[in-house]
Amino acid sequence: MADARPAKGNTGNGKTSGSAANSYTIHLENFSRRLKMLYSHWSEFKNGMWGGSEVLAVATPPPSEDLRYLKSSALNIWLFGYEFPDTIMVFTKKEIHFLCSQKKVRLLEAVKKSAKAAVKVDVIMHTKAKSDGGAALMDDIFEAIRAESRLNGHGIPVFGHIAREAPEGNLLELWDEKLKDANFQLVDVTSGFADLFAVKDTNEVINVKRAAHLTSSVMKYFVVPKLEKIIDEEKRVTHSSLMDDTEKVILEPTRIKVGLKAENVDICYPPIFQSGGVFDLKPSASSNDDNLFYDSTSVIICAIGCRYRSYCSNVARTFLIDANSVQSKAYEVLLKAHDAAIKALRSGKKSSDAYLAAVSVVEEEAPELAPYLTKSAGTGIGLEFRESGLSLNGKNDRILKPGMIFNVSLGFQNLQTETKNPKTQKFSILLADTVVISENDPEVVTSTCSKAVKDVAYSFNEDEEEEPPKIKSMPTVTEKYPSKATLRSVNHEVSKEELRRQHQAALARRKNEETARRLAGRGTEGANHGPVKPSGELIAYKNVNDLPPPRDFMIQVDQKNEAILLPIYGKMVPFHIATVKSVSSQQDTSRTCYIRIIFNVPGAPFSQNDPNLQKFHDSIYVKEVSFHSKDPRHISEVVQLIKTLRRQVASRESEKAERATLVTQEKLQLAGAKFKPIRLSDLWIRPVFGGRGRKLSGTLEAHTNGFRYSTSRPDERVDIMFGNVKHAFFQPAEKEMITLVHFHLHNHIMVGNKKTKDVQFYVEVMDVVQTIGGGKRSAYDPDEIEEEQRERDRKNKISMDFQNFVNRVNDLWGQPQFKGLDLEFDQPLRELGFHGVPHKSSAFIVPTSTCLVELIETPFVVITLSEIEIVNLERVGLGQKNFDMTIVFKDFKRDVMRIDSIPTSSLDGIKEWLDTTDLKYYESRLNLNWRQILKTITDDPEQFIEDGGWEFLNLEASDSDSENSQESDQGYVPSDVQSDSVSEEEDDDSESLVESDDDDKDDSDEDSEEDEGKTWEELEREASNADREKGHESDSEEDRKRRKMKAFGKSRPPERRPGGGSLPKKARFR
Repeated sequence: MADARPAKGNTGNGKTSGSAANSYTIHLENFSRRLKMLYSHWSEFKNGMWGGSEVLAVATPPPSEDLRYLKSSALNIWLFGYEFPDTIMVFTKKEIHFLCSQKKVRLLEAVKKSAKAAVKVDVIMHTKAKSDGGAALMDDIFEAIRAESRLNGHGIPVFGHIAREAPEGNLLELWDEKLKDANFQLVDVTSGFADLFAVKDTNEVINVKRAAHLTSSVMKYFVVPKLEKIIDEEKRVTHSSLMDDTEKVILEPTRIKVGLKAENVDICYPPIFQSGGVFDLKPSASSNDDNLFYDSTSVIICAIGCRYRSYCSNVARTFLIDANSVQSKAYEVLLKAHDAAIKALRSGKKSSDAYLAAVSVVEEEAPELAPYLTKSAGTGIGLEFRESGLSLNGKNDRILKPGMIFNVSLGFQNLQTETKNPKTQKFSILLADTVVISENDPEVVTSTCSKAVKDVAYSFNEDEEEEPPKIKSMPTVTEKYPSKATLRSVNHEVSKEELRRQHQAALARRKNEETARRLAGRGTEGANHGPVKPSGELIAYKNVNDLPPPRDFMIQVDQKNEAILLPIYGKMVPFHIATVKSVSSQQDTSRTCYIRIIFNVPGAPFSQNDPNLQKFHDSIYVKEVSFHSKDPRHISEVVQLIKTLRRQVASRESEKAERATLVTQEKLQLAGAKFKPIRLSDLWIRPVFGGRGRKLSGTLEAHTNGFRYSTSRPDERVDIMFGNVKHAFFQPAEKEMITLVHFHLHNHIMVGNKKTKDVQFYVEVMDVVQTIGGGKRSAYDPDEIEEEQRERDRKNKISMDFQNFVNRVNDLWGQPQFKGLDLEFDQPLRELGFHGVPHKSSAFIVPTSTCLVELIETPFVVITLSEIEIVNLERVGLGQKNFDMTIVFKDFKRDVMRIDSIPTSSLDGIKEWLDTTDLKYYESRLNLNWRQILKTITDDPEQFIEDGGWEFLNLEASDSDSENSQESDQGYVPSDVQSDSVSEEEDDDSESLVESDDDDKDDSDEDSEEDEGKTWEELEREASNADREKGHESDSEEDRKRRKMKAFGKSRPPERRPGGGSLPKKARFR
C-alpha cells in the first residue's frame, strides 16, 4: 500500500486480504497504551523537555528509498505500527487533528474510540483531495488551536514542532510556511520525543533482540566463514562486493537458518568492510572499492546493522592477521575497555560512567593509546540508529533506566606501527555490541558473535617453521588452516621479487585495458596550445579620425592603441596586434631587408576557438604581407617593437584569463555563538602575501563550512572552503624546522595577488640562531642542556597544538553534511620517503596514503596517486649512483612529472611502495622524450593499443624480443636513435623518443649472456684487474668522446666486448 505503509522491516499485526485501505490494521491496545504514555510524559515534563508547548505538531515527509532516521517516522511506527508518509498530526489537550489523504483517513478512523477512551481527546480528520493543496484545511486546524487556547484563558499558543527536520514535498513545505506566518510561539520538542522513545517496553525489547540475533548470526555464520575462505584461497575480493553479498544475506535470513520473515527485516546501513590502512570508525563510513587486504600485520574491520520491525541493532568486530605486539596489545586493551563500558551500564548510573570506565582502563593499561580513543562509547539505539540525548560520552549526566538500549561502540583510530608494508603501518580497531539495560546486569544481545582474542586473531606466519602456528579453529573447516607459504607453493619458496614481478604483470594487463577504454572514450582530441586571445572584440580605433597622422610611408607601431599600421596601396591600414600570428625579417645579399607578417586566419591551427574569427568567418582575410626596405635598422626596430607589444598584450590577456578561470567559491559561514571556531594561532602562510611591509603571523580558524586565515591587517585574509579542499596534510617537525598543515585544492584561489592551488600554514619549531663567541661549549654545560630541553618542550607543545586542531577538524568533517567530501588529514609516511630533485633543488619526497608529496621546499609537490597512469624509472642500470622517476598522468594533455637524481639505494623501497599501491612501473636505461611519446599516443591511440599499450616500456620483454630476432620488431623505432652511425648534418633540435644523459654509463654492460653464473661483484673485480694490467684508467679519452656525443642526443657507438657480447639494445616505442 502506497499511502499508509510500514517502514521497511515493519508489518502490522492484522494483515488481511481486501482493498489497499483495509489490508493493514492498527493494534489498538498498543496505540492506547502508548498514547497514554505520550500525554502523561508531555504533562509531566511540559516546561522542561517539551519547552512549555501547548500544541504538538508532527509532519511526516513523503516516502523515500534512502535510509533515513526521523523523529516523525519513529512516532508513526511507535504509535500505529506503520509510517504514514505525507501526513500532518497535531496534538492538543482536547483534540488530535490528522491532515492526510482519503486512504489514510479510512485506516485512521479506527483510533477514534481508543483515543477518546485512553486520554479523552477527540480525533478530527481533515481529508485532503489530490487536487487540493491543503491550505484551507491548515487554516481550519490553526483556528481550532486558537479557539482552544482562548477557551483555556491563554494568549498566543506555544506550538511545539520538530525543528531539525526540514520540510519535504509540497504539503509539508506549505505547512512550514503557514506555520511560520501563523504568529504562534514556536519551540523545538525533539528532546521530548527522544526521552519518550528512550525507555522501551517489552514488545520493543523483543524486536531489538530479534534484530540483534539476526545481526550476530550474519556476522558469525556468514561474514567470518566468508573472510576465512577468501584468505584461504587468496582471492581478490573488493570491500564493496563483500558489502553487497552481506546485505543480500541480511535480507534473506533463511540463508543462515534464522527463522525471521524477510518482509520484517532490513539493514540499518550498508555493511562496512575496511582494510589496507584506510579506516573510518564513524557510523557514516562506507565500504570502498579496494580489495580486501589480508597480508601479514593487516587489520580487517567489519560492522553490520540489522532492523527487525524497524528496530535497530548493531555489531562490529576487528580481525587481526599475523598481528604484531603493538596491534595485539591495542586490541587487548580495547577489549578490556569495551567490557568495562558495558558493565558500567546499570540502572541508576549516569550515561557518562560508561565512557569514563573505558577511559580509566585505557589510561591504566596503555596511557599512550588514550589520545586515539574514540570520543564516545556509543549511543542509544531503537527506532533510530542513533537516539539523540543518549550519547555515551564523558559529559552526559542522563540517568540510566531499565529498558534503555545502547549500541556500545568503542575503538582506537589511526594507530601507528612499524611494518614493512605501508598499508599496515596505520591501523584502527573497533568493537561494537547492542546492550539492553535491565534491573540487574546489562544484557549483551549480540554476544553470539565472539570478540575474544582467540576468535579474531589469525596467524599465518611463514617464519615459524619449527613451532607450528597457533591458528584459530574454524567451525566449517576440519583440517588445519594452511599458511600463506603453503597456499602459494608446497615445496618452492617464491621470492619477494618474483611475487612483485607477477603482480606487476597483472597490473600491466589491467592498466592497458583501462588506458584502451579511456582513449576509446575520449577520442583523439588535441590540446589547444594556441596563443591567448583577447576577450571581446578587437577594436584598435573606433573611427578613422583616431588614426595617428602618417609619418612617411612606412610601417608604424602604435603602442597606445595596440595596433600596427601597414602601408597598403597608398593608405595606412591598421591591424590590431592580437591578429598578428608571427613576424620575421631577413636580409639578402644585396642588403635588401624583408619583413614578413603572418596573421591569424580561419582554418589555421589553434584558431578554431577564436571568437573574433568565428564572428566574421565569411569575411575575406589577409593571411600574410611582406615588405622590403633598404633600411635594415628600421626593419629590425619594427620587428622588435611588434614582438614586444605582442608579448605585453598576450601577458595581460593571460592574466585576465587566469582570473576569469577562478571558480566562484561559496561564501564562508562564520561560526555562531553555539559553535566556537576551531582555532590555531601564530601561523605563517605560504605563499606569502604581497607588499613591502613587515610580514605578520596570523590565525587559522575552522568555521561552519571552511577555514579563514587572517592577520591583524584587514586586507590579509584567505578563505578556504571545505568543498574546495582536495587533500589535507599534517606534517609534524621531525628532521625539519617547521610543523605544518597543508591544503591542496580542487580549484585555484588568490592569496594576495598570487593564484595558487596549494596553501600552507606553518610554525617554526626552533629559532635559527648563531652563537656569538664561537668557542666550543661543553656537552655538560647546564645552560646548553636547559636550552635543548626548552627546544624539545616547544617542539612538543607545537605538535600537540597542531594534533588537537587536526583531530577536532577531522571530527567536524565526520559530520553527515561533509560525508560526500571524504576529507581527512593525511600524514606523510617518513619511513617510505626518498631524496630527489622534483624542480631545481634536492628535497625529501614522502608518500602518504593517497598522494606523493614534498611540503617543505617550494614549489610544493602534491601528486594524487589515483591520477597516475604509470611510473617509469629511468637511467636504471649497473654502476649508476642515481636514477630518475617519471610520472605519467591519466590525462595525457598534462605534462609528465620528473623527479631526478634519486639515490640508487632507494630503488628497491620505491619499487615495493609502487607495487603495494597498485601502481604499474617500468624501468629504462635512458631518459625518454615523453612529450613526443604522448603526442604519438594521442595522435593514433588505436595503433598504440594494437601495439600492446605500455608494454613498449617493458625492458625484459624488449630484451627477449631482440634476442629472438633483431629484425622482427614491427613497432615504432625512433628515427634519430641509430645503431650504426649518426649523420653530422642531422638537426640538433629534432625530437627523439630517447634523450641520452651525460651521467649514463656503458649501456652494453646489461648483456646477461656473458659469464653466466658469475655475480656482478665478480665481474666488476675482473674488469678492474684487467684495467690495471693494461695500465690505464677506466675513464679513457674514447669514453669522454662518447659522452660528449651524447650531449647532442646521439646514440653512442657500441663498445666491443671480450667474448663477443651482444650490441646494446635500442629503446623502442612498440
